[in-house]
Amino acid sequence: MVPMQSSSRLNASLWTLQVLLGLFFGLASGAPKLILPIEQLSMPLPLPHAFVVAIGVAEMLGALGLILPGLTRVRPWLTPLAAACLVLLTICASVYQVLGQQPGNAVFALVIGALAGVVAYARWRVAPLGGQPLAAAQAAAAT
Repeated sequence: MVPMQSSSRLNASLWTLQVLLGLFFGLASGAPKLILPIEQLSMPLPLPHAFVVAIGVAEMLGALGLILPGLTRVRPWLTPLAAACLVLLTICASVYQVLGQQPGNAVFALVIGALAGVVAYARWRVAPLGGQPLAAAQAAAAT
């Protein structure tokens, strides 16, 4: 079982990461796709406007999914789901960046995706919102 102090530190670290990722996906990545004209977005390869808007909506929903379930304690399973979906989105973004011959941006997208993957795994298996870590719950159920 995880000691209480380590569990608190892990939870605080995950919350910090979730908020930072939420701010990135919501404000720095998603909002510009929804607010700015497509001509003002820096895109290595042209994409249809509706597709860019769909990506922006997905990023905004992912950002909300990282933060809101933990704050409201409603449907805490949405946080790991949102993080996992953002991992898929960043994989697609990195492929798009490689095709646009921007390998630095592709690496950045993969790093952001890896951080979202950490949140997805940790909130699913290690320190779920609104519940015990899975290993502790299994140990308690076995006794």
